[in-house]
Parts: sequence; structure tokens; C-alpha cells
Amino acid sequence: MEPLFFFSYARRDHLAGGAFVDQFFHDLKDELARIEPTAGAAELGYRDTEWLRVGDDWERQLSGMLASCRSMVALYSPAYFESPYCGKEWTAFHERVGRHRELTGEVVPALIPVLWEPPSQELPAEVRRIQYVQHDMGEDYAAGGLHALLRAAPYGPDYLRVVRVIAERVREAVVRPVTALTALDLGAVEGCFPLPAADPAPARTGLVRLFVAADRARPGAPAPQGPYRGGWYGPQPWDWAPYHPPRMPSLVARAQQVITGAGHITTLDEVGPGLVADLDQARENNQVSLLLVDPWTAGREPYRQALREYDGQNHPVTGVLVPAGTDDPPEGPARAHLWGGVRAVFPRNWLHRSGPEPLFRVHVTRERFESELLRAVTVAQNRLLDEEDVTDPVAARASFGLGTEAAGIPGLTIPAWPPSEAEDLPPRPSRPPGTASDHPREGDPQR
Repeated sequence: MEPLFFFSYARRDHLAGGAFVDQFFHDLKDELARIEPTAGAAELGYRDTEWLRVGDDWERQLSGMLASCRSMVALYSPAYFESPYCGKEWTAFHERVGRHRELTGEVVPALIPVLWEPPSQELPAEVRRIQYVQHDMGEDYAAGGLHALLRAAPYGPDYLRVVRVIAERVREAVVRPVTALTALDLGAVEGCFPLPAADPAPARTGLVRLFVAADRARPGAPAPQGPYRGGWYGPQPWDWAPYHPPRMPSLVARAQQVITGAGHITTLDEVGPGLVADLDQARENNQVSLLLVDPWTAGREPYRQALREYDGQNHPVTGVLVPAGTDDPPEGPARAHLWGGVRAVFPRNWLHRSGPEPLFRVHVTRERFESELLRAVTVAQNRLLDEEDVTDPVAARASFGLGTEAAGIPGLTIPAWPPSEAEDLPPRPSRPPGTASDHPREGDPQR
């Protein structure tokens, strides 16, 4: 099934004005059904909240739809460009359009922007290349976006005109379908939107425990089959260097340098049977931990069982980085086999690798290693501090020099008038007055 469009929007926009987001999605589908009557109702548009069911692998479903939907409608807003996952969706579809152009020489404008609210900052360079306002959409839309039009007049002519324009652009795109992808892993896509800055690290020195799972070079052992070796190895796991040529003697040496440069101290251990107990002890001692895992050896002993036990438990102050080596296979069965093995070792963490503050990071490239490393350490330390605040708020305040006077107990807050936007929005009629059905069809001289 190939819906005509994938609806890409920021969850924060839906929370702030869900009724308006819902209305636009359904009005766009209604208009498409009018101008493209051959399309089945179930195939008009994909939106995660309407398709996902209990038990579904949401990331797998999103990946499949982005790989096959004929176009993507993206609701531009400040929240959209601050969302890492919206960045993944935008980048994945934009790259799919680019791949179609390389394969066929045909330029299909299948990524269709909608100005929901004016962005608060300059757009990424890739986004700026795509026009998102045209002359017949109206000055009010160009100045304030579609959300403002809906708030002013939910079924007004200015809003309906924009719906018609977007629907026509979707139809133009689906007439020349973009080549579908046979596979897409959205979790592995590096979004082109700038990631929001991580909260600053605590102003005290912390101990970061490093645990390494990587292969050793065995004297006299035959070379691995195939051109990919997973990197350079030495007598010890911490000699592993997946990036060619290595900037430091090893990845672990570089990690220690980055962490100590941020004002922390480190310890170094190999992943082993006692890993879970070590991580629990570190947490009790107010220490965070970081696992550096070689994807080529994660599924083999002596690491597999220890990593599986880690994956099956809750370790909120432990980060995991799984680098993608410079010479790893870029695509094809070898790559699928490699990362499928990592997924088998970390099934639980794999499903949650793309959250707002993920501590489980896979496909970490050389260019992103240092930033991902510091981000993981910062997130883990902030979570550790949150635990301290819950268990002993007085001691936690004192440790940061904030004083020990008791804080007031918050009371129950009852929202005051006026009502929410959802309450303001009138019921959506089956055919709003002055809808697209009352307007001329394509080819009519009045258009």
C-alpha cells in the first residue's frame, strides 16, 4: 500500500493545537479525494496516530511508509525544526527524492512544505533550497502560516485556498511517483536539522566508567573473510580503532581524552560476565557508565551474554555507543547482517534508540563520535542528578550550594478560562461551506 502522502509534523504542534492539525490533515484528504477520485480512501494519507496499533513497531512502520509513500507533506514550524525525529523524516524523504533524480534524471517535487508557523531561526541549508510559499497562497499565509489562518477562520476562504494548492501539489507529485526504497532504517538516518543543545554538564567533577567490548588481534590468526575487518585491532580491546586512519592510537584513548577534557575522570574495564553488577554499583556510587561496543564482535562471546543481560534491565545512567567503521560495508547484505547482529544483541534498546534523549547510539560515524560521546555523558549525568533530587532533595540542593530551606509543596492547578483551542474549534461539518467542491476544477478558465 502506497498512500499519496506521508504527514510529517511535530508532536509539540499537535499538543498545542491538535484540533487544528487534525482538521488540516482531514481537509487535505477530502480535497485529494475530490481531485483524485480513483484513489481509495485508505490510501490517501499516512499519519502515525491513525495507523499505529498496540504492539506495532512504530519505527519500522514509519520507515516503511517513508520508503513507499508517493509524497511527503511537512508542517514547518519552530517545533518541527527543533525535533530530531522530524529531521530524520525530512532527511530520509529528501534523500529518497535525490536518489530518484540520480537514477532517472527526473526532478519530482514530492517533498511538499506547509508553513504551519514561521520558523524562529534560519532554516538549514538543505531546507532553504525548497520553496515553501507561492504567490497564490495569500499574504496572510506567507506572513503568519496556516495555523494563524485556522485560528482566525477555521473554514475561511484563505485557509481553503491553501488546502487546494497543497492538494494540487500532492497530485502533481504522485503522477510521477518517486522510486520506492526496498529498505529504510529511520533510526540510522542522521537528520539534517541541528540537534538542540544538550543541557550543560553538572558543575562538579564526575567519574565516568568506560567499558569496552572489542576484538583482539590474534597473532597468526587468518584474516577475516571479505574486505571489511571492522577496524584495526591490537592485543587488548582498548586498542580497537574503527576509524581510518586513527586520530589517536585507539578509539578508547580518544574517548578518554574527550571526557577528561570536559572536566571528568575515567576508569577503564572490559565488558565481562559481571557487567550488570558493575553498572549497578557505579549507579549506587553516583557514577555514570559508558559502553563502547564493536559491532563486529558484539554477538560473540565473551561479550554477547553480558550485553544481552545489560539490554534486559533498566540502566538509565549508562550510555552505549556502537561506531560504524570507516571501512564497514555501506549497503547490501553484509551491512544488513552486521547491524542485524547488533539488533539481536540489544533488542530492547534498539527499539528506543531514537527517543528525545537516547543513550543508545548506533551507526556513530567518525565525524559525530565526539559530540555523541559528550551528549551521552551529559544526558546520563543529568539523569543521575534527577535521581538524587528524588531520593534526597535537601542533600541534592546542598551539594549544588542552593541552600536547604524547604521548598513549598505545589498544589493542584486548575486551568483558568479561556478554554483550550480544541474547545474553541467548532465541530467539523461533513462539507464546510465554500469547500473545494464549490470551486472550479482543473482546466476551468476561472482558475
